[in-house]
Amino acid sequence: MNFKISKTRFYEALQTAARAISPNSPVPALSGLLIQAEGSQLIITGSDADISIQLVLSNDTNKDLELSIMEEGSVVIDYRYLLEIVRKIESAEVNVEIIDGTLSRISAGKVEFKINGYRPEDYPPIDFKKPENQFEIKTSDFTEMIDETSFAANTKDTRLILTGVNLKSDGEHLICTATDSYRLARKILNINVPAFNVTVPAKSINSVRAVFTDPEAALNVCLDDKKVMFTDGSIVMVSKILDGSFPDTDRLIPSQFSYSLLINRRALISAVDISSFIKNDNMMIVRMQLNNAEDITISNKSQEIGEYHQELIAEKYEGEPLDISFSGSYVIEAARTMSEDNILIKFTGDMKPFIITNENGDDSLLQLVLPVRTYN
Repeated sequence: MNFKISKTRFYEALQTAARAISPNSPVPALSGLLIQAEGSQLIITGSDADISIQLVLSNDTNKDLELSIMEEGSVVIDYRYLLEIVRKIESAEVNVEIIDGTLSRISAGKVEFKINGYRPEDYPPIDFKKPENQFEIKTSDFTEMIDETSFAANTKDTRLILTGVNLKSDGEHLICTATDSYRLARKILNINVPAFNVTVPAKSINSVRAVFTDPEAALNVCLDDKKVMFTDGSIVMVSKILDGSFPDTDRLIPSQFSYSLLINRRALISAVDISSFIKNDNMMIVRMQLNNAEDITISNKSQEIGEYHQELIAEKYEGEPLDISFSGSYVIEAARTMSEDNILIKFTGDMKPFIITNENGDDSLLQLVLPVRTYN
């Protein structure tokens, strides 16, 4: 293998493919990037066995690539060394050449590195075949949907299925849901796509934003019962899907409410966040006492640290007086996903789940939080 390529474009491609690599991979070859020079194309692959990213580079589809392949071939090079070398080379072009087995020479001008790699035969095979069940969506729409939901996925492996984000279609709507059993985030998009129901690891789904950076590009999503594939034509990202059935979260969402609070989103976030250092068992438990729109109290206290109180005025409050406690961080994260100045919070009782939506009451984006029992 022997090729020359633009240093800037090569480094960008290496960075993208390396996002799939785990620094602590038990498979030595998976700590490297597979580089293949074939015909007029350079193919770069990174993987941790759960997520795989592949870029196909050519002068026809990549601007300013300046790719010239003198000899075909392939090699696997540790991503840490390769990225560091290419980043530090001060030259417009980089030359990569296999000189003996897996020993590769990376050079530019008077600078030359020789680095040992791995045999491409040792790199685990990755299935980049495109599943038949697929749909297309604007990249910005997909990444916005993920931003509004994925934070609610479980970060612990106590229940593996909850560490993922559920993607489901009934043929007319794309429904994205995440929950850790204490809160829930759901976004519904009106889009005609084939029916499916899969749960993708949150780590994988969150990588989509970092990998596909053009918000106006069309993102092709392909899936089956084993994997999901994202591609924009030049970059392909494949992720496994989680085994098991995602819980039926629709039954957790209340349909009737006894109380409703319309309040400025930023004012609520500020009032809750200001006391974030006051914690019990490493949790920020906030108490909200609602009497009427002009008599709302946010408080937080800890025997070890102290206490905090703040009065708030809402746009509107309907219902009897209510005293409810909840995780402050959950409410802050939920409120931040909303786009309007005011948010609507609907309650069913002091120990029942409550939901947060935008002011217009549109539940296409819905956040649900379970209250916390306290003894005030």
